[in-house]
Amino acid sequence: MCLIIVGWRAHPEYPLVVAANRDEFFARPTAFARRWPDAPSVIGGLDLEAGGTWLGVTDSGRFAAVTNVREPGMAKGRRSRGNLTRHYLTGMASAAEFAGAIDHDAYSGFNLLLGDGDSLYYVSNRDGEPRPLAPGVYGLSNHLLDSPWPKLVKARTALSDALPDLPDTTGLFELLADDAIVADDRLPDTGVPLAWERLLSAVFVRSPDYGTRASTVLWLHRSGETYFCERSFDAAGPIQYSVISTSV
Repeated sequence: MCLIIVGWRAHPEYPLVVAANRDEFFARPTAFARRWPDAPSVIGGLDLEAGGTWLGVTDSGRFAAVTNVREPGMAKGRRSRGNLTRHYLTGMASAAEFAGAIDHDAYSGFNLLLGDGDSLYYVSNRDGEPRPLAPGVYGLSNHLLDSPWPKLVKARTALSDALPDLPDTTGLFELLADDAIVADDRLPDTGVPLAWERLLSAVFVRSPDYGTRASTVLWLHRSGETYFCERSFDAAGPIQYSVISTSV
């Protein structure tokens, strides 16, 4: 997952709003978003190579999403980062309890968002202690929370602008579909070749072998209703559209 924009208690009716793109090699095996057979209360996609997920939500309003920290040349962690989200979504620990129990040394660089309905926590093994987030709109890409990368700043503003239109998600999917490349003089320097910096500067990434595999919008209503919508892609374009909605 390479871009997650979150509105936390930024709307009076929708305490959690998420717009996210997962970028990955197209060859990596993936299951489309669905209810998990071994945990039917969980909604999300599955990474079929390592067994975890990049983003998911439960009927009770637990939410988790993870991104990697871009660190060329760093040794790989002994555990998959996608298992952090899987274990949280299928467990019972609060966001604070789970965040405090993570073995940071077991994983490559990660950013993790954990929501339990009462709080939203940010956890990173590259950014100090876990911390609860105050109400607001936040962005994560492949550095730290709210790092001012151009695509993150643009997408965060677009989500704020789209909040008044809820439950209409048109504006949220429009922001996720933005494939504009950032000018060279505004690119971040993350240690990858210039051609990759250009490619990865777009909100929606396009290339023959690597790109945006899934665009996901989800919101939780204060009534307890959960809405999850995922658009999946391969190198040729859209291949799957999934909508899962629940109410209590």
